[in-house]
Amino acid sequence: MSQEQIAYLLEGAWGTILLSLLTFLFSAMLGLLVALMRVSDNIAIRGFAGGYINVIQGTPLLVTMGICFYGPSIFGLGSMSALFAAVLALTVQSAAFLGEIWRGSIQAVPRNQWEAAECLGLSRIQRMFRVILPQALKIATPPTVGFMVQIVKNTSFASLVIGFAELTYNAKILNNATFKPFLYFGFAAILYFMMCFPLSWLSLKLERRLTLSRN
Repeated sequence: MSQEQIAYLLEGAWGTILLSLLTFLFSAMLGLLVALMRVSDNIAIRGFAGGYINVIQGTPLLVTMGICFYGPSIFGLGSMSALFAAVLALTVQSAAFLGEIWRGSIQAVPRNQWEAAECLGLSRIQRMFRVILPQALKIATPPTVGFMVQIVKNTSFASLVIGFAELTYNAKILNNATFKPFLYFGFAAILYFMMCFPLSWLSLKLERRLTLSRN
């Protein structure tokens, strides 16, 4: 494998990292909103958030990407850049799963913490942001870090529908030119492992630390 080919694959890896970071940033914000809606006292808000989660979790990521990329042009809204469409599709998909992770973490906070905050005369918003969310954050951190691994791997779908130049896309381009799939996809697999393994290791370590703190 030449230096130019290695550089081309590393360039694709950078595209994967960029897409993963942007997706996590925006899906974290949307996921938190979804989680808060899921624990709202308003039944309509809870129902809307629940409907969003059910629809998105029941829709393949490839379909979501196709809608985000081709949908605007179909309705005469102009074309969308590959990066923006990929981030939008991955954000919409990831936020549904993160919302459920964080909803479960919020509800895992002991009930006496809610009652104690209420006895202090705090409003529901104050109870949530000053008492509940800081505790839920500790519970949510291990599965959230673990889910980041899924985000990194899901970026490969952007090469199938959108044609975004990430790691899998660049490996496919080199394979089409040289017909050496084991070489280029094998190298891509090593790069994916190097990106995902530290996150998996960190998730496991955080989970063990959380278990010890509870004991």
